[in-house]
Amino acid sequence: MHSMYFTEEHHLFRESLKIFLQKEVVPHIEKWEETGTIERFIWKKFAEMGYFGLATPEAYGGLGLDLFYTVIFLEELQKINSGGFAAAMWAHTYLAMTHLNENANNEQKELYLTPSVAGDKIGCLGVSEPFGGSDVAGMRSTAVRQGDDYIINGSKTFITNGVYGDYIILAAKTDPEAGNKGISIFIVDLDSEGVSATKLNKLGWRASDTAELAFDNVKVPSSNLLGKEGDGWGFIMEAFALERLIMGVNAHARAEFALDYAMQYMAERETFGKPINQYQALRHRLVDLHADIDLCKSYNYATVYKMEQGNYAVREASIAKLKSTQMADEVIYNCLQFLGGYGYIEEYPMARMLRDSRLGPIGGGTSEILREIIAKIVIDKKDYRATKG
Repeated sequence: MHSMYFTEEHHLFRESLKIFLQKEVVPHIEKWEETGTIERFIWKKFAEMGYFGLATPEAYGGLGLDLFYTVIFLEELQKINSGGFAAAMWAHTYLAMTHLNENANNEQKELYLTPSVAGDKIGCLGVSEPFGGSDVAGMRSTAVRQGDDYIINGSKTFITNGVYGDYIILAAKTDPEAGNKGISIFIVDLDSEGVSATKLNKLGWRASDTAELAFDNVKVPSSNLLGKEGDGWGFIMEAFALERLIMGVNAHARAEFALDYAMQYMAERETFGKPINQYQALRHRLVDLHADIDLCKSYNYATVYKMEQGNYAVREASIAKLKSTQMADEVIYNCLQFLGGYGYIEEYPMARMLRDSRLGPIGGGTSEILREIIAKIVIDKKDYRATKG
């Protein structure tokens, strides 16, 4: 199925990635879930396999591959049952590095993108603030020019890789009076004087480090400004489309993993002398869930294809995240129910999956925000366009 999108090379890549994850990652997952710290060695192993450079040009150490390699990367990461580990990997590669790939100049790419591909620097993205997440224009962080530097003050929250990362792609206002036209993007080293991190204790995604970051008169060289002053809004909006599509792909993959596990369990679990997958009520419910996954998966692949063709698919990406994350929550809730009491036991995968999945309709723009974005496109006929290209 879906062979129209995947070549033989794609399938070989998937098989190789599966083997790598089972050998190098799965044996450590329980430890990382418990400690909330992903050990540094695994970043280098990912880098050695080229996984951080799938979308990065060869000139900066990457592989320059199409977006369906990214889809495979995301899907297989969801199938080792650690949403936190997966988030750390894709937040580095597709939140922080996306801005470097798309918006950094050559010098910035040499200093930050190439080491990111090599696993020597870990990145994160800083847009959300304690006073507002999706209200990007309402951010309060500021960057004031002083000679050859900017002085940054403010705070960011819900930052994946914010505790143990090396740099942050940071949004701040260089012209607070200009609204969204006054937002700029900076690369800030997290070991800079004046940066402090507080690790947040989360319901799920336990393996990943999520931070609230404070910036107190942090000096950043002007050479670390991405693009020009005021370019930040456009950069953020363009990156949001990819982020939301990524979260949609993540959602259909984890739902598929949950249902596959539940189907195996139901084939083996017997009551009253027959497997529970022979009870009509359970069979029909499972079929509905399977159909929901397939619909979202097909839509998500079609949206990836549009984006791969250079279309600015903000409507489609928003729909992908909205519907897929909602679907995944429902699928995993029902899969836990299929397992009965065992679904509620931590030794089985569903309890963690339920916690990890719940972030889907929240992170990267809540479902409520996405509905308003889609409403502006569908009802108000707002035309979102890429700022360049």
